[in-house]
Amino acid sequence: MKGHPEVVDYLKQLLRGELSARDQYFIHSRRYEDMGLKSLYERLNHEMQEETEHADALLRRILFLEGDPDMTPDPFVAGQTVEEMLQRDLEVEYAVRKHLADGIALCERHGDFVSRAILQVQLKDTEEDHAHWLEQQLSLIRLLGLPNYLTAQLRAEKSGE
Repeated sequence: MKGHPEVVDYLKQLLRGELSARDQYFIHSRRYEDMGLKSLYERLNHEMQEETEHADALLRRILFLEGDPDMTPDPFVAGQTVEEMLQRDLEVEYAVRKHLADGIALCERHGDFVSRAILQVQLKDTEEDHAHWLEQQLSLIRLLGLPNYLTAQLRAEKSGE
């Protein structure tokens, strides 16, 4: 099914962003693991997997709309410290939120309600899961102080959290 060229191009842009977010979470999760921060490692590894799922949904939709996907991630700069990694991840989620909202509006203008629905699911996940959790972590650092926060991150999360 031939999709509207403007929608397909926008989905391709979103795909590059999701791949970039995935890669950023990938390096950050492995840095947390190397630091011995098991809880942060597990959460960011989970986020990396969710970004991969988002990218997969976009990739499949682009192919369905007879587009030619661009699998080149947008460039990013990985964080070095815990606070910097959390802040950079939050900035990525804020940018993704804006791009998804713009994409939803574009899909509505062109009557592509299936693509819109895919983006709405991703927007909900971005706002209610990813960005919210990152905001909580940065707030906890301010509230508890970095040393106390890091101590809490040494334990592994229980499954289902």
